[in-house]
Amino acid sequence: MNYAQLLFPDFSLILLGYLVCRYTALNRPVWEQVESLVYYFLFPVLLFHSIVKSPLDLGAASSLMGAGWATGLIGIAMAYALPRLPCLGRYMDLRDHASSAQIAFRFNSFIGLAIADRLAGPQGLQLIAVLIGVCVPLFNVAAVWPMAKHAQRGFGRELLRNPLIIATASGLVANLMGFSIPAWLEPTVTRLGAASLALGLMAAGAGMQLGALARGKALAVAVLAIRHALTPIAALGVAFLIGLNPTQTTILLAFSALPTASSCYVLAARMGYDGAYVAGLVTLSTLLGMASLPFALGVLRAL
Repeated sequence: MNYAQLLFPDFSLILLGYLVCRYTALNRPVWEQVESLVYYFLFPVLLFHSIVKSPLDLGAASSLMGAGWATGLIGIAMAYALPRLPCLGRYMDLRDHASSAQIAFRFNSFIGLAIADRLAGPQGLQLIAVLIGVCVPLFNVAAVWPMAKHAQRGFGRELLRNPLIIATASGLVANLMGFSIPAWLEPTVTRLGAASLALGLMAAGAGMQLGALARGKALAVAVLAIRHALTPIAALGVAFLIGLNPTQTTILLAFSALPTASSCYVLAARMGYDGAYVAGLVTLSTLLGMASLPFALGVLRAL
């Protein structure tokens, strides 16, 4: 599988957003409005549709769900623990950590869907849909919590008003109730989802200032190491302990090694944090996916 080719569209959109913002009249004020459109409307539509369109068989997929939650919680715990590590904590800005901890455990669901289809066909798509459906709400809550806490905002209030969490939670409920998007509305919703992905990645590029990473190198290395090295290793251990079958193990390993979510930037920027720093991490994570996916699916899967 050509992982560079698979990841190239995401990286090219980030680069295009950077170039358009820096060298055309479509500068930062324009992209700030784009961020609002993506965050409050386009991304919520995308998340709701992604969860609703694939029915969840909770009984048949219970072991994979447990493995996904366990792997995710390990990643979240490692990300949250970084400021408390004696060797790293003193080099980290707590505000930057609050906004970038999400890089360590969130994932790009579109790349996940593409990989699952190539690895295991329809069965792989169904399995990755289960992981997306049950993990997105957990990961979005975990992403908001440190930012709400550091900004001294009410956590419950932030959850209730966060459009990404509202969309994922309502999508999961709708899925379990058997709701589906009407056929006549499906093309419109699909196109809105595609627009959110493209604009979200371009907005990340527009807000990117790679120089911002220079002041937080220790934090950048730590969260990216968790996302692209430690989480896949943890996933292999979880798969072994739970006793997943080979197909489930393959999908879990692919899930654990995905680049981080492009919406990390939008969430951080909309909550008042340094979006440029997070956008740089999103870019680096997309590039590192070219190494972590072969590592997980080639090296770890062979063990």
